[in-house]
Amino acid sequence: MARSGRDCGLWLRGAGTVGAICLAGASGLRGRKFETRGSMSRHDEYEAGRLAGSRPRAAGRRGGRQSRSAGLRILAWLSVVLTFALVGGTLAAYAKYRSVWDSISRVTLSGLGHRPPKYTNAVNVLVFGYDQRSGLTRHQQVLLHVGHVAENSSDTIMLVHISPGRRAVTVLSLPRDLMVPAYHCAAGRMPDGTTFAGQAGSPGQIVQINAIYNAGGPSCLVKTVEHLTGIRIDHFIGLGLLGFVRAIDDIGGIEVCMPTAVNDSVSGLVLSRGWHHIDGVTALKFWRTRENLGTGSDLQRIQRDQFLMAALLHGIERSGLLGSPTKILTMVSDLARSMITDTGLTQSALVSIAASLKGLPFGRMQFLTAPNTPDPAQPAQVIFAQPAARKVFAAIAHDRTLPKTTQKRQGTLLTAPAKVHVRVLNGSGVSGQAGKAAASLTSRGFTVVSQGNAPNYRYTGSVIEYPAAASLPAANTLKAQLSHVTVKLNPHLKRGTIELITGSSYTGLRAATKSGKKRAVSGLSSTYGGITGKARMCSTAGKASFTGPGTVNG
Repeated sequence: MARSGRDCGLWLRGAGTVGAICLAGASGLRGRKFETRGSMSRHDEYEAGRLAGSRPRAAGRRGGRQSRSAGLRILAWLSVVLTFALVGGTLAAYAKYRSVWDSISRVTLSGLGHRPPKYTNAVNVLVFGYDQRSGLTRHQQVLLHVGHVAENSSDTIMLVHISPGRRAVTVLSLPRDLMVPAYHCAAGRMPDGTTFAGQAGSPGQIVQINAIYNAGGPSCLVKTVEHLTGIRIDHFIGLGLLGFVRAIDDIGGIEVCMPTAVNDSVSGLVLSRGWHHIDGVTALKFWRTRENLGTGSDLQRIQRDQFLMAALLHGIERSGLLGSPTKILTMVSDLARSMITDTGLTQSALVSIAASLKGLPFGRMQFLTAPNTPDPAQPAQVIFAQPAARKVFAAIAHDRTLPKTTQKRQGTLLTAPAKVHVRVLNGSGVSGQAGKAAASLTSRGFTVVSQGNAPNYRYTGSVIEYPAAASLPAANTLKAQLSHVTVKLNPHLKRGTIELITGSSYTGLRAATKSGKKRAVSGLSSTYGGITGKARMCSTAGKASFTGPGTVNG
């Protein structure tokens, strides 16, 4: 039942952010029933333990509507992190629930190496699901077929980008089968006693990204994503299986429209064609089902899960969750038991994020998968597809819609940064200078082929060397990013590659141009096959994510 005006008035005093949540409940959703078209799902076994190709391998080895309530402050955020922002918003007003806040496991990030620069005041949060089973009842373990022993894999990895001014949210999914370099990560221990052996980081060694968390914990996963994308990660949030299940149950389940019938012998997920109101266990089955649905690929699973997140947006709006302090506190408690965050994600930071997302329309939240292509060494796995992936990463890092390539500027020939292959050399002797410059250039879309030391450390100003006239546009494009730099011809260089030698006067790249910078990153979902929060699972795009030899018609 919605609170009376008198009750809301009492609650608003001293509640700050949470006061608006009381107003959001005024629509009076008590007694509203969700329509269910089609049979209800049954709780059958779920196969979650077999992770194909999750072990490290060495190089060369084969193998639709907008939010209607201005009080829905955190609606977009809830769709991805399953209402984690409620932790800060609620506890800010209820000090006696401090024990709930304190029950969240926190980890100090360390060993990240040379980190990408921070270009804007956007908030970038790495969100991942990890295979934690503690707290699941014996009955739930049987239904999900997960047992007691966790593998600490992270099959769901998403980078959540909240634009400056909180004008938009971009959710970038990284495929579980993505092959990535094995960066050095130290051994460590989690607050719950879980230990990580660390990762040697041998040159040329690659691993599947869903094994990174098991090897080196949250710090290793953050380090890997930052090095791969050039996007500075502000915080991370990990959510175990129990948190996912209980969060869905706490809002009363969600509605999904199945474009086709599913009868999956591996997961036990059985849903007929049409609409279903599903609970947390069934939602988790849906989220993790892969092998016998559609093409059986992880990429299709990600697409289906993005539609499920969009459905969650609508479910939160319909549930009346934000109008019920009791429901909110129940969800807070349930999430806290299965959540881990970095120590920098403070209560005040959560409150600030929650308050700033007031009234964000569904259409301004976009979901997409990092552009990828089959790994030539093992087609069952994938690698980033370039230059598309670099363009996406640069757009997110700078929070902009990437402008079209400029061929001429003030009479100077230029080219697209992705076409500039540059070798970065440290010519000053300043420790780590080449690595920092390489990371900065990568974040702006340049292709850094290698980095190292120059023949000597006597360079004062930076120097760009190019092998032939054909490489001059590339040299000019790089020059535009730097101050106090000289461009010179060096015919002894390898054709197609230019060299940047950093001098002692190098202090970083020039500030990015203002052109297009005031626009929040947009259009990526439509360009790269993603969706927005308005999308429906039974749309044409939704149906495509179910299509394949494993599809059951009817």
